[in-house]
Amino acid sequence: MVALANLLPQLSASATLPTQQYMEQLLAHRDTHLFVACGESGEVVGMLTLLIVAIPTARKAWIEDVVTDTAHRGKGVGEALVRQAVEVAREEGVKRIYLTSNPKREAAHRLYKRFGFEQYDTTVFRLEL
Repeated sequence: MVALANLLPQLSASATLPTQQYMEQLLAHRDTHLFVACGESGEVVGMLTLLIVAIPTARKAWIEDVVTDTAHRGKGVGEALVRQAVEVAREEGVKRIYLTSNPKREAAHRLYKRFGFEQYDTTVFRLEL
């Protein structure tokens, strides 16, 4: 939980720390994969969540909550996380991986493009509950 407390504010100023119970439920779900990257001394320096969804037309995946600690950016942490997520998605028979990214995160966009992600013209709708 300490790692999340350090990383989540770097992801979003409005992110709130999940409870221990919530994290246990999340990690118990077969189609939710939380990847973490550790630094040389074992501290968590990055994370990525891969969600796999089965729908009638195909198995799809979403990459969410990608963040690398500010002090470790530019060192391949994000690349390693994305590489692992893509590999797991392939192994799980996923046909497409989707993600959204803040327009200001130019370094992240370059990373995703290196992996072959293409900007997709769509309109995203959101309903706050």
